Amino acid sequence: MPTTVRAYAATSPTDPLAPTTIDLRDVGPRDVRIDIRYVGICHSDIHTARSEWGATRYPVVLGHEIAGVVAEVGAEVSRFRVGDRVGVGCLVDSCRECRYCRRGDEQFCTEGYVETYSSTGRDGRPTQGGYAEGIVVTEDFVLRIPDGLALDVAAPLLCAGVTVYSPLRHWGAGPGTRVAVVGLGGLGHVAVQVAAALGAEVTVLSQSLRKQEDGLRLGAGHYAATSAPDTFARLAGSFDLVLNTVSASVDVDAYLSLLDVDGTLVNLGIPEHPQSLDVASLLMRRLSYAASNIGGIRETQEMLDFCAAHGIAAEVETIGVDRVDEAFDRVVASDVRYRFVIDTATLA
Repeated sequence: MPTTVRAYAATSPTDPLAPTTIDLRDVGPRDVRIDIRYVGICHSDIHTARSEWGATRYPVVLGHEIAGVVAEVGAEVSRFRVGDRVGVGCLVDSCRECRYCRRGDEQFCTEGYVETYSSTGRDGRPTQGGYAEGIVVTEDFVLRIPDGLALDVAAPLLCAGVTVYSPLRHWGAGPGTRVAVVGLGGLGHVAVQVAAALGAEVTVLSQSLRKQEDGLRLGAGHYAATSAPDTFARLAGSFDLVLNTVSASVDVDAYLSLLDVDGTLVNLGIPEHPQSLDVASLLMRRLSYAASNIGGIRETQEMLDFCAAHGIAAEVETIGVDRVDEAFDRVVASDVRYRFVIDTATLA
C-alpha cells in the first residue's frame, strides 16, 4: 500500500503554498524510500510555483535539494541500507540507455530526464518533490551524503553545488587558473569555495562591496564592484574563466572583455530576456561564451565527496515550512545569506 505523507504544495501562481498530503508510490525492487529531514529552496522552485517558466500543473510539491535518511529499501537494492544518510537532486530517472546516460550525463538524456517535481515519472504519475516528509526514488538516482556534511548544509549542494562544480571542473579550474565569480548569492557563495578548493585564484565580481568580507572569508583572493566606473577597464583580460551565477541580464560584451586569450564566460542562470553580443568580442582573443545546467548523478556524488573532503558547505538559514512564502519573497529580493533550508519536522 502507498505511504501517505504530509507535504506543502503550490496550488496556483498567486496563492500561498498550502499543507496537503501525497501518496508515495510502493517501494519497488530497486527503490529507496527516504524520510526527508531538510530541503533547500531553489529559485527554480519559485519560478515553478509562480508559473514563470510556462504553465505549471497544480498542485505541485516543490523541492529538489533533498537530504534525509533511508527508511526502506527494495529487495534488489544493493547500495543503500536503512539508516543511511542520502540526498536527491534535480533528477529522479532517465532512459539509462542512451550514450549520455551510459557515461553518467543523465542531464543530457536523449529521451529527456525525469525531474524531481513537476515532471512525469516512468509510471505515468506526476512527480512530487521534497517539501514533504518522504519520497521514493529509484536507487540509481539516490546520492550518498558523506559523514563530514551535516544534512541541513548538504541539502542545497544537491542543486546549487553541482550547478557550480560541473562547469568549474569542465572548464578546468585549478592551480594556475584565474576564475571570476559573478554574484555572491546562493550559487556564487558555493562557487567561490569550490573554485578556491580546486586551487584557482578567485575573484568575486559583485554590484557593490557589501558582501566583500564574506567573499574573502569563503576563499576569494580579490573582490571588485561592477558598479565602480573603472572595474571593467582595470580588470580587462584578467581571467581564464568567468562564471556568471546571476539570472539578470548583463552586458555580455563587457564581461567578455574580462577574459584573457582562450577564456570562457559561462552562464548558469537564465535571464528573463534574450541577450546579444558582438562577435568581435569573441574572435579577437578566441573567446568562448557558454552555459551549463546541473550535472549527472556520478558528478553530483563526486561533488558531495569533494565538498566533504574540503570542508565546503552551503551557508543556510533554516526555517519552518510556515515561512516558505516569506522565504520566496526574500529570495527574489536577494535577502538571504545564502540559502534557505526547510526543516521538514515542522510539517508535523
